[in-house]
Parts: sequence; C-alpha cells; structure tokens
Amino acid sequence: MAAAPVPALDAAALARLADETVDHRFKGLPPDAAGTTVGALAAEHRNLFTGGFTTPVLALSAERLEHNLAAMETYTARHGLAFAPHGKTPMAPQLFARQLDRGAWGITFAVPHQVRVARAFGVPRIFLANELVDAPALRWLARELDADPDFRFVCYVDSVRGAGLMDEALRAAGARRPVDVVVELGAGDGARTGVRTEAECAEVADAVAAAPTLRLVGVAGYEGEVPDADYGRVTAWLRRLTALAADFDAAGRFADAGEIVLSAGGSAWFDAVAEVFAELPDLSSPVLKLLRSGAYVSHDDGHYREITPFNRVPGEGGLQPAFTLWAQVVSRPAPDQAFLNAGKRDAAYDLHLPMPHTVRDRAGEVRDAKGVTVTGLSDQHAWLRTDEGVGLEVGEWVGLGLSHPCTIFDKWQLIPVAEADGTVVDYIRTFF
Repeated sequence: MAAAPVPALDAAALARLADETVDHRFKGLPPDAAGTTVGALAAEHRNLFTGGFTTPVLALSAERLEHNLAAMETYTARHGLAFAPHGKTPMAPQLFARQLDRGAWGITFAVPHQVRVARAFGVPRIFLANELVDAPALRWLARELDADPDFRFVCYVDSVRGAGLMDEALRAAGARRPVDVVVELGAGDGARTGVRTEAECAEVADAVAAAPTLRLVGVAGYEGEVPDADYGRVTAWLRRLTALAADFDAAGRFADAGEIVLSAGGSAWFDAVAEVFAELPDLSSPVLKLLRSGAYVSHDDGHYREITPFNRVPGEGGLQPAFTLWAQVVSRPAPDQAFLNAGKRDAAYDLHLPMPHTVRDRAGEVRDAKGVTVTGLSDQHAWLRTDEGVGLEVGEWVGLGLSHPCTIFDKWQLIPVAEADGTVVDYIRTFF
C-alpha cells in the first residue's frame, strides 16, 4: 500500500537552525567565524581545507548523501514499502526533512526525548520502536495527540504489564485519543526486546484490547536481532511475523485499525524484509508495510558497508560511505608510529576502528593512505602504525573512514556538508 503524502516540516523551526550563532560549542568550525550565524557561514561556501576549519573536523559528503537518499527512495518504491527511517542515527531535523521530501512515511525513534525533538520540528508521523511505559512521557504524548489530530504515533508493546502501565498513565493523563500500538515479536531466545512466542503475543493483544486508551494496529519487530543471523534464519523469523499478522487479522484483532501496520527492517536485511513482506496475502484492511532502515543516510566505511543487502543484490542499487573525519598528524615519534589529534570523543569506535583512506599534505596535494593503519584510540588521539617507507609528516591531514554511523552523529553537533572539492554548502545540526 502506498503511503499518503507527508506534510512538510515546520519551515520556521528549520529556518531557526540557520539563525543559531557559531561559537565555541561547535568543534572544528573556523575560529574567525565566531559570532556569525550558521546560515551566514554556509552562504560563504568556505573550503573545508583552506577556509579556516580546525582539526579534527567531521565532514559529510554532499554528493554521497544525495546518492544514498535517492537510492533508498528508489528501493522502497520499487518494492511497495512505506519507509520510516530510524532517526536515532542522525537525530538531525534537516535530514528528517530531506527523507520526508524523498517520500518517507515518517521517522522512527527509540526514546521519548527523540520524539520530542521530532515534534518540535513538526514531524507528522512517528514510529517508536520501543515499549513506552514512562508516565511523564505518556502524559506529554497524550497532550500532543490531543492537540494535533493529524499527528500519527505508533509504538511497540511487548508485555501484558507494559500494556497495563501505558493504560494507567494515559488514563491518569485524561487522554482523549487512543495510542496506536503494535505487538513486538521478539527475534528469538537471547534476542533483545519483544514477545518470545505467538501465544504470548496473543496475551499481549488481549491486554491491549482491554485497555480503552490503546488501539492495536499491527505487529512489528527487528530482524537484526535474530541469533546467528543469516538469510535463511532471518526470512524464517520474518515469516513468523507475517503469519502473526495474518492470524491476528483472522481473529478480528485489527477490526478498529483501519490500516494494519506490519513493520521490520534494519540496515542489514532489508532485502529479506522486502521479499517476505511481498508474500503477505491480502488482509481485511490495507496493510502499511513499513521499513525502518536508518543507517543508509550516511552509510559507513565498516560495519554497514560489509553487511548491506546491496552487496547481495547489486542490481538493486548501492550505498556510499558519506562521512570523513579529518584529523592532523601531531606527533611522529618513531618511523613506524604516528599520532592524530582525533580520538574516542570524535570517532565511532564501538564496532571498528577508523580506517585511513587519504592523506592531504600542507600544499593541498592528496595521496592514498596505503600503509597507514589505526591501531587504537585514546580520548583525543588516534594511534597509527605506518609501514616501512611510508611518508607521513607532522601537520598533514589524514582522512578517516568511520564505522557505525549510529555513534558518529552523536559526537558532532554541527557537521559541515562538503562537496568533492571541499566547498562547504551546508551545516547539519544534530540533537542528542
């Protein structure tokens, strides 16, 4: 089922991001730009390498960002999937706006704070991939839903107790609109959240039906948590999910939904999601087949580059790593050792260490970083090993590819968007 068009985000709220003052809060930006606004600095189109930026500085490729946005727009449309990319990866309203402009149904989040950020910028449809049992957050949600009849919100429920706590808090808040929920099917024993068996899913659905403040609209889960995941195990679990949706529908559990929500999809197995969701037979109401992959927006040079479904089916498209962390050689104490001025505070390191790919000398000449390896990170230093004969001088810039975009964005509050020649055309504001 094709999703209805999504209204644009709050233009005034987005415009205010450009009015923010550039100052000491934003690392890597030119010191001589202090006191100007983000919008004015963007209009200068400074060069990342010659425009006064200091190291370390994270840059997002303008061309690769656009490529990735287009690639997933094409993919989801081709497979008849609605798209609610996980916003906790960038937590950047400007990127939410671009994703929605590219046809996304809405944006997915993980915790109430992220939902509040999204609503401050007018995100009209939100999928919360978590059970929400925090009473203050539910009071806020009740007010938000009551104040805006066009706001669509869906969240997980994965326990009878959770359904009861939600109902209790929403009753106390005087909620007038029911909260739409989907039963989360867990990906197996030892996986993360979610109900472990279909029988327990039915018990949770019964608890939702008994709660007047909740409305059951579908089922969902996260196939990336399937133990020892491979294509066979992931598709087997996805078929359990679609069978659960069909069984619930046959039992009349979605009678009040109007639209049945079926949702899965991280960034590793969205091809499996597309295949299995396409097998779903017709149900009693239209089905919103909702994919939630979020890491695609920037992709990476490690984890997701290795596991992207486009590696398995190249004809479907492709994603490009869009981040480069530029750091400077600040010490060369031995022929086989060097240190950069970027460390754990700047680079994602929870899955893979940064990967040097480019060296830029002081004259602006660029060469491949072959023979240079990051062996460890301190708080503010990257430890480099250099092969015999590799020239690397103090003062040179090293471009680092990064792994796991979910932990890159949260280290930088204002990120330059640079074209291939280094021209900075925009700045992305993040909120964590």
